[in-house]
Amino acid sequence: MNQTNEIIDVVDINDNIIGQSCRHEVHDKNLFHRSAHILVFNNNGELFLQKRSNNKDESPGLWDTSAAGHVNSGEDYLHCAERELQEELGINSKMDEVMRIPAQKKTLWEHVRVYKCVTDNQININILEISEGRYWTMSEITESIKSSSDIFTSTFHLIFNDYISKHN
Repeated sequence: MNQTNEIIDVVDINDNIIGQSCRHEVHDKNLFHRSAHILVFNNNGELFLQKRSNNKDESPGLWDTSAAGHVNSGEDYLHCAERELQEELGINSKMDEVMRIPAQKKTLWEHVRVYKCVTDNQININILEISEGRYWTMSEITESIKSSSDIFTSTFHLIFNDYISKHN
């Protein structure tokens, strides 16, 4: 299915489903909706980050969490996270929810649930969604945020400041 035509749930400020709409309309009208982000750490404590494809309609060419995506209509957050991990990175791994972020301008009006997994499985990026990806040390991320914060998505900044920097 063309991403602009995918159907996603429209939700209210409290994350209750109030309808459905296509991705394009949700973005054009800044409607509240849902997404899942996954943080993939290796056993050395490094975090895999993806550089979003330049073809993406949101934050093209910016570094972001390991995998992420919209929760499809009728899907729950965890199943979305599992699907995105497989679609974008070609891996399956047990995940734990580590944080929730309410919908706001910095999340592009998405209620976000963040999941974490630790794995040394081989990652195979989906080149249709991701232009490149690699593991970063926490100090590399911190230094890059200080020197060139505009290379990261606004949602990644929230997740880094509120979770990653405090727990790793």
